[in-house]
Amino acid sequence: MIRFAPVTEVNSVEIIGHRGASFDAPENTLASFRLAFDQCADGIEFDIRLSKDGQIVVIHDPDTKRVAGIDRAVADQTLDQLRALDVGRWKGAEYPRERIPTLAEALAIIPAGKRAYVEVKCGPESVPELKRVIAAAKLSREQVIVISFSADVVSAVKKRLPVVPAYWVVRLRDDAGTNWTADALVAAARAMNADGLDLSADPMITRELVEVASAAGLPVYVWTVNDAAMARSLIAAGVSGIATDRPGWLRETLGW
Repeated sequence: MIRFAPVTEVNSVEIIGHRGASFDAPENTLASFRLAFDQCADGIEFDIRLSKDGQIVVIHDPDTKRVAGIDRAVADQTLDQLRALDVGRWKGAEYPRERIPTLAEALAIIPAGKRAYVEVKCGPESVPELKRVIAAAKLSREQVIVISFSADVVSAVKKRLPVVPAYWVVRLRDDAGTNWTADALVAAARAMNADGLDLSADPMITRELVEVASAAGLPVYVWTVNDAAMARSLIAAGVSGIATDRPGWLRETLGW
């Protein structure tokens, strides 16, 4: 039974299940998504890629080695081949028959009042099929948010699906040594027509940064937070949402 937490000014920051309740269940599976909602998550985040035959499937890695033991690219497998894989057993014996979901299946289990944050792991070529699947889903406009590290993907989503929010995912300290400032983040987000920012958890996320982004109409979300002190710091900074592998634990720890 899904238990809905009351929304108050105290706990208005969204708690989002990162790949579902991925600490407890196999990531990016329907079991993980359902468990996240059982743990009172306000939404779930999951990753999508295109199969060989152009279907959108829910999986993080570019191949199936880690979650299914088959070292083969997702893009080189058809939907039927991907659906034949067991992606639950690696997590525990209690998940012996979990399959890679399609995007349509994932969206079909989003409860009323809850959200799906859909991270596009491939390129803009996925956007036409993404548009078709989202349009066919029985969800309100506010329930699906597309997120991506790729500026090209964000721009393509805003061109093809202008009513769907699209957030730019950013690692604040990247491998090239870039440390993003608030003004630079806003300028880059505006250039791609992004509707929000999804930032890596970092002490750089201060109230000042969040206020600059908010003044530009860009809500700030943060990934992936499994530390209570970091969560409290981000809440104090004014972020709109926090993605965590442990939504139930985080809500309980915060006293929400």
